[in-house]
Amino acid sequence: MRDIAHFVNGQAFNGASGRYGDVFNPNTGEVQARVQFATDGEIDAAVQAAAKAQVGWGAVNPQRRARVMFEFKRLIERDMNSLAEILSSEHGKVIADSKGDIQRGLEVIEFACGIPHILKGEYTEGAGPGIDVYSMRQPLGVCAGITPFNFPAMIPMWMFGIAIAVGNTFILKPSEKDPTVPVKLAELMMEAGAPEGVLNVIHGDKSAVDAILTHPLIRAVSFVGSSDIAHYVYQTGTAHGKRVQAMGGAKNHGIVLPDADLDQVVKDLSGAAFGSAGERCMALPVVVPVGKKTADELRERLVAEIDTLKVGVSTDTAAHYGPVVSAQHRAKIADYIQIGVDEGAELVVDGRDFHLQGFEKGFFIGPSLFDGVKKGMKTYQEEIFGPVLQMARAESFEEAIALPSEHQYGNGVAIFTRNGRAAREFAARVNVGMVGINVPIPVPVAYHTFGGWKRSAFGDTNQHGVEGVKFYTKVKTVTARWPEGDVEDSAFVIPTMK
Repeated sequence: MRDIAHFVNGQAFNGASGRYGDVFNPNTGEVQARVQFATDGEIDAAVQAAAKAQVGWGAVNPQRRARVMFEFKRLIERDMNSLAEILSSEHGKVIADSKGDIQRGLEVIEFACGIPHILKGEYTEGAGPGIDVYSMRQPLGVCAGITPFNFPAMIPMWMFGIAIAVGNTFILKPSEKDPTVPVKLAELMMEAGAPEGVLNVIHGDKSAVDAILTHPLIRAVSFVGSSDIAHYVYQTGTAHGKRVQAMGGAKNHGIVLPDADLDQVVKDLSGAAFGSAGERCMALPVVVPVGKKTADELRERLVAEIDTLKVGVSTDTAAHYGPVVSAQHRAKIADYIQIGVDEGAELVVDGRDFHLQGFEKGFFIGPSLFDGVKKGMKTYQEEIFGPVLQMARAESFEEAIALPSEHQYGNGVAIFTRNGRAAREFAARVNVGMVGINVPIPVPVAYHTFGGWKRSAFGDTNQHGVEGVKFYTKVKTVTARWPEGDVEDSAFVIPTMK
């Protein structure tokens, strides 16, 4: 049995807790490795190593830190195939999707390569008589990230890429379900030239999370996961004096107006709802067709499209998606489908009985489609996080815009239309953080910023882009005067710009 160790101070670190988590191959249902769980003392050792390394790393000029990011990017691209294979073997997503996971993380690393320009501060010459004012952004110190199973490459890189580029050191606590790729990333960061202790990986469960949230030397914590845990992370971290950004769950809607190109809409919905087995916080699990004619035609086309989808092992290049991450998660999705039936929604396509020949013990579940979903239903209000698409019909544009606006989650939303005025009004009015116009998964590019509203995000700063730089730095403003001649006796007068 392969053991997955921690990575601390530039090398593998075997803990002594005696506690482990099983790492499955979702395709076969077999345990392929076990991951060590850290003690509080082992986490403290990692933080101490990071704190020691930060003194020197924070003093390195931004251009040299950027060179490490450039080399890290090159190494990831060199190892793309092997990383994707490992990722798929632990998560279950198909290889092409795993490469997309890695690539979207690399795009933030590319952004971080421009850190010398991004860190430039503001300067005002002559703000007063002989007085100049300027600002600088400085690193916080030791930062930490707690990341979910669904994007074991992308989300860690979203966090540590910017944090390290601006001069911090980092403690990463990845999901215990697919921990190997995060360790590989840390190894490649060292190979790229980062000093020992700059990027450390600690494995564990809730006790590890609590140790991170309460450690006095950790200055900031970034989290992605379910909303209940995100709220807990935000409350606990801020109560211990930390800067916290905590991204939670989602129930993203796709509004389909009568003038939409339904051929394109069906393809977009299929990929957004069922891709990666629906295990994406930016998946699109709710479609809202406006008007009976639109809904009836869309339903007919979706049923036909679902019939063409192929569920297969993650190495099958013809498969549209693979298994879900665990047997427990598969059971949870199946339970939600039954709840939807019990609530009175019409189950048009039922994926619960799907089995893949030769892989009967794998964690596979077929695509499902509901119609007649109402906003009061539990399955509408909660995040299923699986290959389940729900149709919630609307009679008007106003009813359609109200559904995502009034939902407890506000991560992403999309509208499908040829009407520019309607799209513009929708984007301006909808109460959701990220909007797609004929774009089913509106994840912003790396130099913009990612973040939802309402119970989809806790904290005031979003991920990556300039917002990410703000989160991982603190601003220092300097007011400078170089007097000539006699020193003025003005020490007891508040400075003004007269």
